[in-house]
Amino acid sequence: MDDVTPTRRRVLVSGASRGLGRALAQAFADHGDTVAVHFGARREEAEQTLASLAGTGHVLAGGDLSTPQGARTVAETASEGLGGIDVLVNNAAVNLPHPLATTSYEDWAAAWQSHVCVNLLATANLSHLAARRMIEQGTGGRIINVGSRGAFRGEPDHPAYGATKAAVHALGQSLAVHLAPYGIGVASVAPGFFETERVAHRLSGAEGEAIRAQSPFGRVATPQEIASAALWLASPAAEWASGTVLDLNGASYLRT
Repeated sequence: MDDVTPTRRRVLVSGASRGLGRALAQAFADHGDTVAVHFGARREEAEQTLASLAGTGHVLAGGDLSTPQGARTVAETASEGLGGIDVLVNNAAVNLPHPLATTSYEDWAAAWQSHVCVNLLATANLSHLAARRMIEQGTGGRIINVGSRGAFRGEPDHPAYGATKAAVHALGQSLAVHLAPYGIGVASVAPGFFETERVAHRLSGAEGEAIRAQSPFGRVATPQEIASAALWLASPAAEWASGTVLDLNGASYLRT
């Protein structure tokens, strides 16, 4: 994945205050792009992401993606701050446990509502808002969705997460067909387990050993590995990969 042509694109990364979102923002900034760092409630951490980015011209774009108006605010802030949008990376997501057998109906319904609003509807709304700007700009663009291995193998304790990520994959493929005539490529990455601050506690002890054993490499991914793949999918060299769902799970789950 080394055919990434240096350009100065305008990139919106949702959910970029920490973890994978921060790694994504850093990867695009290192490539020479200008980045809009989206955050929901974690402004201080988003400011830390912003300060870590190479180059200049990066901006913050705060807003609640769980509502259509919040998504509009984020897209407008990013577009105004950067002077347009050439690449959208849909990374923001909710992933909270809600196993059916031990979750009350009220909590189950609330979990599904929050997962659908953020994981699926925010992705759809931001994709519309960004793609319409790309069409108006007339220079093409890229939309990269962060999906999940769980969309294929199932998520017994996080069913809404697995279901909404499967929907994100399907959305990306539909948009890939629709947006190709405008020079806009759409692709998704489907990571397996990767290490971030949020899940660091799960990687110690017996649980950590079991998680690492899922892959024959005996480890989990780094956020930088996922970000590197997203950077390539957003490159001019990857236009013919539009519509793909790229597995990034270290051979921990193989699908045919």
